[in-house]
Amino acid sequence: MVAMIYGNGGFVWVLYALFFMLVGGSFVHGDGGAWLDAHATFYGADQNPTSLGGACGYDNTFHAGFGINTAAVSGALFRGGEACGACFLVICNYNVDPKWCLRRRAVAITATNFCPSNNNGGWCDPPRAHFDMSSPAFLTIARQGNEGIVPVLYKRVSCRRKGGVRFTLRGQSNFNMVMISNVGGSGDVKAAWVKGSRTRTWMPMHRNWGANWQANVDLRNQRMSFKVTLIDGRTLEFVNVVPSSWWFGQTFSSMVQFS
Repeated sequence: MVAMIYGNGGFVWVLYALFFMLVGGSFVHGDGGAWLDAHATFYGADQNPTSLGGACGYDNTFHAGFGINTAAVSGALFRGGEACGACFLVICNYNVDPKWCLRRRAVAITATNFCPSNNNGGWCDPPRAHFDMSSPAFLTIARQGNEGIVPVLYKRVSCRRKGGVRFTLRGQSNFNMVMISNVGGSGDVKAAWVKGSRTRTWMPMHRNWGANWQANVDLRNQRMSFKVTLIDGRTLEFVNVVPSSWWFGQTFSSMVQFS
């Protein structure tokens, strides 16, 4: 049996199945892929876990819809910022490290930051897969008192979000930068377009950094629509999600979400 507990904008899976069933099977909302080996550490123990948005540009992980179960991932997983918002299911590999791993525990985390090379003793160097997790996420799967590295197994899973996709407006005048967050489905955005109520055509946006997308066009005093394509190819349009009275710094949540 698998119990799902929701809270803090994320979800923790507490597993009551045998370990071999967990490794051999697939999870609800998983992609059916194989479990892969990696290692995990934690960071930000003395920081507010909602502030660990880092290289993806999320100002606050609660505001972005991700809660506190987040991680900085190594370059092999980060993919130049493309992985921002992606979800992973992570378990501590008890068979390898029974001293520090908690049995039958897993945590679903969102990639919100980048773990650079030459960090954590080189564990984030390519081609290694590594998760530098928020302290609450790490302590869901590993014992208190361990400040080292634990072996983990991970796989991609679909992101379950509350509410619709969110668009935070940044930039100035004819430089529009939009942070796209709270994305369900695969969670990681491959491409984005914007359209003003007076432009009528979709204009491609370019990834500025992390989850921030830019378009060098002045759309002030216009309603704005967005079109978003995820890594898995699914595309949704968010028509007139931003009213013409918008200003920089505001966040608008759509009524539409990837499943």
